[in-house]
Amino acid sequence: MREVVEQLKFFSDLGVTHLNVGTDDSPQSLEDIRQEIGDCRRCKLWERRNSIVFGVGNPEADLMFVGEAPGADEDAQGIPFVGRAGKLLTKIIEAMGLTREQVYIANIVKCRPPGNRDPQPDEVETCEGFLFQQIKAVQPRIIVALGRHAAQLLLQTNTPISKLRGEFFQFQNSLLIPTFHPSYLLRNPSSKRQVWEDMKAVQARLKEMV
Repeated sequence: MREVVEQLKFFSDLGVTHLNVGTDDSPQSLEDIRQEIGDCRRCKLWERRNSIVFGVGNPEADLMFVGEAPGADEDAQGIPFVGRAGKLLTKIIEAMGLTREQVYIANIVKCRPPGNRDPQPDEVETCEGFLFQQIKAVQPRIIVALGRHAAQLLLQTNTPISKLRGEFFQFQNSLLIPTFHPSYLLRNPSSKRQVWEDMKAVQARLKEMV
């Protein structure tokens, strides 16, 4: 007991007024996660961003799409996947008989990397925890990992996306299927057929889960 008192006094001397003891493992709400992010300055990406691009869609969605990072349009509007690649993603979602409002869309990092470069390892490490919290809050039945970065992060692998796509993997309490990123499809239209095959597989799995 004396050790506990001394520890509490130590925190008090540091100016700590309360402690989160984490008595349960229940997920935070999306609103709580966004509040926790705040006006984030945890990595260098904050210096040139206009918006924190958190996520959008149904907080209880069965289907969640995870991308890499915001681009210029997303940074300007604060909404993920609203540029050219985002419009293509919207068409894919609608072709599945769904709307953006019925799914949930988020990125690994919440701020735009300069010049749309790949997020650096320290930036991913700083931000990835918020994505994991979002997944835990939404509890989707299926996660679609869009592109190499999202797939390799979530699956903790260096396997190329060309070998991962189209396969279902277990991720926590969800199924995860990697597929090509919409921006890749804009450069390689011939791969749209493969992505559509992946999305048909998602549709079939979702029907099985009802």
